[in-house]
Amino acid sequence: MAVEFQAGLFDAAEVGVPPLAGRLQRVGLSRGAWVDLAPGWIRGADEAFPRLVESIPWHAERREMYDRTVDVPRLLCMYGVDDPLPDPVLSRAREELNRHYADELGEEFVTAGCCYYRDGRDSVAWHGDRIGRSRSEDTMVAIVSFGSPRQLSLRPLGGRLHCSYPLGHGDLIVMGGSCQRTWEHAILKTAKAVGPRISVQFRPYNVF
Repeated sequence: MAVEFQAGLFDAAEVGVPPLAGRLQRVGLSRGAWVDLAPGWIRGADEAFPRLVESIPWHAERREMYDRTVDVPRLLCMYGVDDPLPDPVLSRAREELNRHYADELGEEFVTAGCCYYRDGRDSVAWHGDRIGRSRSEDTMVAIVSFGSPRQLSLRPLGGRLHCSYPLGHGDLIVMGGSCQRTWEHAILKTAKAVGPRISVQFRPYNVF
């Protein structure tokens, strides 16, 4: 799959996954929700980006919405429990997330959902990952971004836009506490010229 991508100015290092200790900034939201942020966590992430584009078996989907079937505006791939991940950088990232959050989460991240946003027309609508246990339990969803930044927008459930974070070039955001039940998040369409981005969402068992 051919891809045009502008690497970050400071991302020529060998790909690596540093320890998370001392790197995370926790931001409290409301109603028991919070996010942890680690900008530029994956060292050399732009070196990994073209590998992920080529090694992940991307596919398009169509879904029913408002009494009609529409194209999902991004490419997708899902790795379930015990599925081997397509690149060592993802395996090492999940291992470090599991090591760092072991006590607080009380379980491991075991699945990896991958989204490929090819340009500003690709998006994901407002939603919370509320299928499965996250409908009634606090949990975590960890998102690692590769490629050009896109704004991850967050708002209280039923409320207006509250905050957004530009995620790309190896950035990490972890949405925790009640975030999936009491807040929504989205990657909104944009008319601005933006490059491609891959988002990898690590989740515990039965969280979607």
